[in-house]
Amino acid sequence: MKTIVTLTLNPSIDGSAEADIVRPVHKIRTSDERYDPGGGGINVARVIRELGGPVLAMYLAGGATGGVLDDLLDTALIAHRRVPIADHTRISHAVFERSSGEEYRFVPAGPLVMEWEWRAILEALEDIDCEYLVASGSLPRAVPDDFYETVAALAHRRGIRLVLDTSGSALRAGLVRGVHLVKPSLGELEALAGRRLADGAAQEAAARELIDAGSAEMVALTLGRDGALLVTAQAAIRQPALDVVAKSAVGAGDSFVAAMTLALAQGRDEQDAFAYGMAAGAAAVLSPGTGLCRREDVERLYGELTRQIAPRP
Repeated sequence: MKTIVTLTLNPSIDGSAEADIVRPVHKIRTSDERYDPGGGGINVARVIRELGGPVLAMYLAGGATGGVLDDLLDTALIAHRRVPIADHTRISHAVFERSSGEEYRFVPAGPLVMEWEWRAILEALEDIDCEYLVASGSLPRAVPDDFYETVAALAHRRGIRLVLDTSGSALRAGLVRGVHLVKPSLGELEALAGRRLADGAAQEAAARELIDAGSAEMVALTLGRDGALLVTAQAAIRQPALDVVAKSAVGAGDSFVAAMTLALAQGRDEQDAFAYGMAAGAAAVLSPGTGLCRREDVERLYGELTRQIAPRP
């Protein structure tokens, strides 16, 4: 199989730590600090590599923190291609409060990106050799809302299957040209549909509207504790959430996208790829902070899921 390419316009250095209690004014002493390369597409790349797949992470980064991000990717042994920008790459933080079991996440908006900078990464995409491109994460400041629409047009022209995971107006614009796979949350699908989706039938109908309109070939709707729904032109598959003890919510969606994309790139069918994605998403919450999923957890949970999923035409 060819290398999977991930695209991250707004990467971050993801810091995580634990504290006994989080409260204002006082210094909060932390422990178990760690730093990981982050942002949607970079998280996807980390998981694909963890699962044994070939991957290249492409991203915008700048300032002193951009260099730190490069170093973290080198340490993680992830092939990467950076398109430089002038502004600083953001730093995000996740703090787990031991006394309550709650997690606090602090996520900056990201750098200000000039037009010539975001155009440079579009030019870089013209040179990639891949069958699957995963565009994931938010757009930083000053990048136009229709950026992912431009990426989708490029992917169509080059015969690349585009997987899209973003939100808001960037998501709506990205679906104009049509994508291979889109992974909205319930809130994102409701925004696209323009109505509340109160039950499974309504959710499936809204997902199918995207397929009928040519916006996506597959819609993987993630529903948190209610599991997930995969809708294609041929079938709908609903899977309840796995019963796991969550230590962190960081990267669950990215892990889902990574595993499902890898399985599809390996030639596995949609149902099997969906199960693999579900397993990775569940495995991610088992890891504290920004650790994402471990391969052994993914394979164990995947074995459980393959005995449960049943398609409905």
